[in-house]
Amino acid sequence: MLGKPSCLPKLTRVVLSHKLRALFLLAFNFTSFASVMLYWRIGEDPKDKGKGYGLPAEFHCGHFVPPPPARVTAAGPPPSPGDVFFVETSERTDPSYLYLFTCSVESAARAHPGTRVVVLMKGLASGNASLPNHWGFSLLSCFPNVEIRPLDVPELFSGTPLAEWYSRAQQRWEPYFLPVLSDACRIAIMWKFGGIYLDTDFIVLKNLKNLTNALGIQSPDLLNGAFLSFSAKHEFMELCMRDFVENYNGWVWGHQGPELLTRVFKRWCPISSIQHVLSCKGVSALSSEAFYPVRWEDWKRLFEAISSSELHELLKNTYALHVWNKLSHGTRLEIASQALLAQLYSQFCPATHAKMKMN
Repeated sequence: MLGKPSCLPKLTRVVLSHKLRALFLLAFNFTSFASVMLYWRIGEDPKDKGKGYGLPAEFHCGHFVPPPPARVTAAGPPPSPGDVFFVETSERTDPSYLYLFTCSVESAARAHPGTRVVVLMKGLASGNASLPNHWGFSLLSCFPNVEIRPLDVPELFSGTPLAEWYSRAQQRWEPYFLPVLSDACRIAIMWKFGGIYLDTDFIVLKNLKNLTNALGIQSPDLLNGAFLSFSAKHEFMELCMRDFVENYNGWVWGHQGPELLTRVFKRWCPISSIQHVLSCKGVSALSSEAFYPVRWEDWKRLFEAISSSELHELLKNTYALHVWNKLSHGTRLEIASQALLAQLYSQFCPATHAKMKMN
């Protein structure tokens, strides 16, 4: 049997030495490369990331701050009590439709300078004293009548028929839970506090305070709860909460929202169909022109050019325009164009409009 060559241990030591040196150089190069890439990543322009929360958090109000509220005169009906409410039931504090969200709140704040505009957001931690560092909150803070608060759902539903429903609903999965939760929140808010509720895809054109105990007709024989205005503890809202629980079906789109309001209103009157403006027992169903002059089937019209005269004619009887965000949210808006939406942004939420032009 042949013995091991005497040079083998020496050769092994040399090879190992070279391997260790190579590994060291490789690790050093990788670390240097990673450091450079990290530097580039940190120095990247936030605008290039394409996400709202990457935008600069600071927004300087400047001339966008609205003037102090005008003094109330004796002319016309006195304002109805209650705040203007918006609700975000998801956990997000930077909704994907952020520009529309801020425009909705801004336009409401401008149209109601003497009224609190309360934005309730489920994603805000109730114990956090400060808002997230985000340009949207910075912009809305320009308006002294806007308040952004956490949405405490169990507290909101306490003392209502919705409390037990919510407790059970959290233990199961449903396909439309967030819209259904939003439907529940709005009727609970109207019953508990009264005031005005608006979806976050409205652009408010006029003051809404002269509308009390009212909702809008979306289309023949269908009401919509995207706008609600009721006095606190109103019986109609109580009936809505009861129907919400007793006839609950979270698997059918709209069953807990527009269809609920429609069936309760028909029993309230009582009537078999809703075809036109109607008021009975102190509750009014307003014409589709008031809030839904652009039908959901025609939502693309919002992004098409329109003359000023045509726009005036379309919206002459409109209080606030519903934008149908569920359908329109992915559509690009040329903010400097004569598109219907672009003109409304410019006129009714100029601070949001200015921010859009910066990007």
